[in-house]
Amino acid sequence: MPLSQQLLIFISAFAPGDNGAIHAYHFETETGQWTLAERTADVEYPFFMALSLDKQFLYSIHAAGGFGEEKHEQIAAYKIANDEGRLTLLNRQSALGSAACYLDVDATGKVMVVANYVTGNVAALPINPDGSLGKATSSHQHAGSSVNTSRQEGPHAHCIVVSPNNRFVYTADLGLDKILAYQLDVSSAQLRISQQPFVRTVPGAGPRHLTFHPNGQHVYIINELTNSVTMYDHDLKSGMLVEQQTISTLPDGFGDTSYCADLKITPNGHFLYGTNRGHDSLAAFRIAENGRLTLLEIVPSLGKGPQNLAITPDGTRLVCANMPGNNVVAFQIDQDTGGLTPVGEALSIPNPSCIMIR
Repeated sequence: MPLSQQLLIFISAFAPGDNGAIHAYHFETETGQWTLAERTADVEYPFFMALSLDKQFLYSIHAAGGFGEEKHEQIAAYKIANDEGRLTLLNRQSALGSAACYLDVDATGKVMVVANYVTGNVAALPINPDGSLGKATSSHQHAGSSVNTSRQEGPHAHCIVVSPNNRFVYTADLGLDKILAYQLDVSSAQLRISQQPFVRTVPGAGPRHLTFHPNGQHVYIINELTNSVTMYDHDLKSGMLVEQQTISTLPDGFGDTSYCADLKITPNGHFLYGTNRGHDSLAAFRIAENGRLTLLEIVPSLGKGPQNLAITPDGTRLVCANMPGNNVVAFQIDQDTGGLTPVGEALSIPNPSCIMIR
């Protein structure tokens, strides 16, 4: 049994006005007890957040007046002022798009990247030495459509992730059934189309989120519309992706409506977890040495619509935000089997959309 730790965890409440806030909690890993430390309410619809690698700065979507509307969202930059999670606003900059839904910070802490769902574009912004954001210096508009006419009538960039070696940036576009690739120029905060501009997913898959194996040699995509995970081999030098496997996140025989949302991998690279919204469950997979997945179990998320996941740095706890269920649930990860067991009581919080563990 690992020693108990107290972690500082930021959880966003996806709501307007004063209800839209970033909560900072102290979380006891052994007991699963949550204690509210700070609440930052000068942010609206903070759908997604990102931490700098040194954990000194927190960045959040800010959508004053409405999310996914004609007015573009902003990205708010905060300095984490103390160990209680008090946030000091540094500045805000335009995301250059509507329904900004994913942020990532590169390994040097000098570049912020953002994916915009409604407008179907991605952008890069320089990060100043004090953690504040400069205006966007690079933007790419996606174009096209795919086979699901109700969800894929146009581009919908749903996530954007910097590769572990900091050379490439990948975005999953749900509307195009594509993973698009860019080369990252840190010095100028530019995204340049990569040697392999994109790879296609299965038509109608709707790729939503992606994550890298800790060794950087494999990429995993969770497909919202077909409830599956696709694994690609990743060439560290060229950035090329080669599809190897697709596996379902749902039990055999399930015929009702469900949509995947998020996926995370344990720091040791042994296990992967994905969310099912509708089936309201978490799918657990073992990762083989070659990166292939084997389904271990599918367990209830203990709330409606599991939206976002986070895994503690020691790999012993998984935290799940059930956004429409208005709660956050912690699970113990069995280090041998990858199995999930609830820890403590669920945390009640309105519309939790994103979790960041400092």
